[in-house]
Amino acid sequence: MTYAKTVSLPVPADEAFALVTQPERLRRWMAVTARLELRAGGAWRWTVTPGNVAGGTVREVEPGRRVVLDWGWDLMPGAEGSLGTVTVTVEPAGDGSTVTLVHEGLDVEQEASHAEGWDHFLGRLEVAAAEGDAGPDDWAAAPDPIDELVAAEAALAVLQHVLRQVGPGDGDRATPCSEFTVDELTEHLLGTLVDLGAMAEAELTRPEGADAEDRVAVLAAEVVEAWRRRGLDGMARSPFGEAPAPVLAGIVALELLVHAWDFAQATGAVITVSDELVTYVAGLAERVVPGARGRAFAEESPAPVDADALTRLAAYTGRTPLALV
Repeated sequence: MTYAKTVSLPVPADEAFALVTQPERLRRWMAVTARLELRAGGAWRWTVTPGNVAGGTVREVEPGRRVVLDWGWDLMPGAEGSLGTVTVTVEPAGDGSTVTLVHEGLDVEQEASHAEGWDHFLGRLEVAAAEGDAGPDDWAAAPDPIDELVAAEAALAVLQHVLRQVGPGDGDRATPCSEFTVDELTEHLLGTLVDLGAMAEAELTRPEGADAEDRVAVLAAEVVEAWRRRGLDGMARSPFGEAPAPVLAGIVALELLVHAWDFAQATGAVITVSDELVTYVAGLAERVVPGARGRAFAEESPAPVDADALTRLAAYTGRTPLALV
């Protein structure tokens, strides 16, 4: 069976090709994280939604026009191994362009499930082409099933949307972490992610560049991948001694989600997060925060009476909304 669909985009063909091949553009409509070596034989790996990771090999590339991917799911229940090929073709069309996606090599059931997914994401591609960003994806908001690493991917999706709203003039703004401006908080978060990667036995470095969203997205993806390679069994090492691996891995989601709140507070960015994700991450926080007060976390702050779930979680970690400082 074959799925095929063409969408029209109000952007030139080179811009359309960038939207379907560049990781920083793919994150705006298709994936939470994306890695793509744009050459024949190159590897690609996309976290399409939290817990659902696709990957494979680039079969063919015609720069600016066409890319062919061997398609498979690394992480999706009931969908293991190779599932045909995906060909994406970009053509000029008047003042804009068309994108045609063909997914071959599926059985009847696979074609039906993939058609639902491709329809969803190609609709988001149309929005991203028109508006620059398709916005938060409802499919990423409340993953089920969920564990420490799926929660980290969902929290990263929340944080990325916030960071895309941070402007070049926001770097010196104060944050709820009183010792850090926005720029300093970005560097602090990157350093924390390197440390969390080390707990998963990976040697990671801070990505270079000026774009905070891109740097955080790339490094956070590497951290989650490192924890997936290591697994959540047994004990893991931290700067404060050994601890159960799930406890240390759970810090990734906590750091990403609470810092998303910090950045939103500092800049006025809109933050979109499900209560289901916040509730799960709050449970992770209860395993970590009490023993780290006075070091990584301050004493719990009173939450405003009308506080939402994320603000209550921030208060639990010792934060106060800037409007009340």
